[in-house]
Amino acid sequence: MSPDAVNFDAQQVLNLARKTFEIEAAAVSGLAGRVGGEFAEAVALVLACRGRVVVMGMGKSGHIGRKIAATLASTGTPAMFVHPAEASHGDLGMITSQDVVLAISNSGESQELTAILPVLSRQGVPMIAITGGLQSALARQARVTLDSSVALEACPLNLAPTASTTAQLAMGDALAVALLDVRGFKEDDFARSHPGGALGRKLLTHVSDVMRSGSDVPRVRLDTSFTELMREMSGKGLGASAVVDDAQRVLGIFTDGDLRRLVEKGVDLRSSTAGDVMHAGPRTVRADALAVEAVALMEQHRITSVLVIDEDGVLVGALNTNDLMRAKVI
Repeated sequence: MSPDAVNFDAQQVLNLARKTFEIEAAAVSGLAGRVGGEFAEAVALVLACRGRVVVMGMGKSGHIGRKIAATLASTGTPAMFVHPAEASHGDLGMITSQDVVLAISNSGESQELTAILPVLSRQGVPMIAITGGLQSALARQARVTLDSSVALEACPLNLAPTASTTAQLAMGDALAVALLDVRGFKEDDFARSHPGGALGRKLLTHVSDVMRSGSDVPRVRLDTSFTELMREMSGKGLGASAVVDDAQRVLGIFTDGDLRRLVEKGVDLRSSTAGDVMHAGPRTVRADALAVEAVALMEQHRITSVLVIDEDGVLVGALNTNDLMRAKVI
């Protein structure tokens, strides 16, 4: 239809949007009353699986299946998506008797899916179905059937998969969340499967991974002249310098902020030493601490640099907000 022939009605558009939300919310809400022993059996079946959860679905159900497989895999349940049409042309070889198939179809009669059900049955592959067709071929072949039926689609024609795919997705998410909880899957586990994400960086990055160490850490002694202190700070580019004793234990710190405050007070710094101007008892962090702990420390005390020490208080490193930003921890 030509755009010129479309009678655009802004209010009708908004009404349809709101109606869509209402229908899909009702579809998801309706699932809660139908979750019972079958759902628990499905969770137990996956927990007993020695292989992977193989998710299958055609068309829009296939798109939902890919997302469910990704959610399962990222929350502690090894999973992959296999396209039913490709399965009948060789990809069935990816599925073993150690796996569990999670088959998704609103009608339960998708031709490409039902064509491979007998083969999976002969292989002894247990199957979980997410379907609205409780009397369908898929439901009859499945060991466990999860009812994802909906009263109507959000599509005004009641044709395009809308509410039904939302219900499928919610059922898959519920399955993933239940499995996550039973497995005792924690934040650290999630981070290990998302090393490139923000959470992964926060939960896997330690201070030792981002800190400056060795000769890159500015440090001076108590009796170091103010001129040498400035030279050390400028050369290392941290915006601060540690003040240490002969055993490299941290005694204090001097920062750009300290310099600014002394200048504002009119203090004559030419004859000062590092011990005269340092801030004693500085905030420190251990190298084995998470980098986010260093971030929290710096935010709490409104500082931009922190010294890193070992269990004996010996200086082993330093870092500032720029180091943490480069590591994408903040």
